[in-house]
Amino acid sequence: MRSIMEKQANLNKILKQHLELEAFFAGDFTVKGKIEPIAAAVTEPTTQQEPADMNTLDAIAKKVKGCKKCEIGTTRTNAVPGQGNPKARLMFVGEAPGADEDQKGLAFVGRAGKLLTQIIEAMGLTRDEVFIGNILKCRPPGNRDPKPDEIANCWPYLKKQLEIMQPEIIVALGAHAARTLLDTKQPIGKLRGYFHEYHYSDEVPPAKLMPTYHPAYLLRNYSTDNRRRVWEDMQKVLKELGLPIPKKK
Repeated sequence: MRSIMEKQANLNKILKQHLELEAFFAGDFTVKGKIEPIAAAVTEPTTQQEPADMNTLDAIAKKVKGCKKCEIGTTRTNAVPGQGNPKARLMFVGEAPGADEDQKGLAFVGRAGKLLTQIIEAMGLTRDEVFIGNILKCRPPGNRDPKPDEIANCWPYLKKQLEIMQPEIIVALGAHAARTLLDTKQPIGKLRGYFHEYHYSDEVPPAKLMPTYHPAYLLRNYSTDNRRRVWEDMQKVLKELGLPIPKKK
């Protein structure tokens, strides 16, 4: 079994590679091979600053709000721990907070958030029935891409949230979320469309993880095909949850 340091080095290498890829939405939309799921413990606390008493979502949120491990911890207006139903069967994970999220301290409340709300409601659900969060808990200046060290520093917070909640299904919104959760450098176009496994531990059954396009990508590339692909992904999520698929109005 690989050591924790080896896992950390591997994650950082993959993060650096996927952040440097210019065309992470490129590729056809069929999957030709199985993607290996991420291990349950990709990143473990590596410094004495790493909180050890994160046993509840409220405790994690408190730690996040006081976190200054990254430069963005000093430039943010508000940290964004994530919010929603603590017993949700379904969790959405995005990339990082934007300007609106930074101002309000809530995940997905800007333009992309409004589109995510529409997607959730089209599924016959409400935001109060799911949990919504991000890989990063603070807004990168200018909404730039997350840096590998920022993702590595924030990962323990999200990992612990997932372990506490243990949602049945995780929807990874966009390339950064999908690649981090699945420990891969594959483009989102090849990852989306079918379920992967996210392992909490050897003792707990894995969650099903569905990668799909980020709402911000849909806003930039709003087309019938892209809308259809996301809706197809969400229908698979509903079916896996045993929920009815609403008819389009």
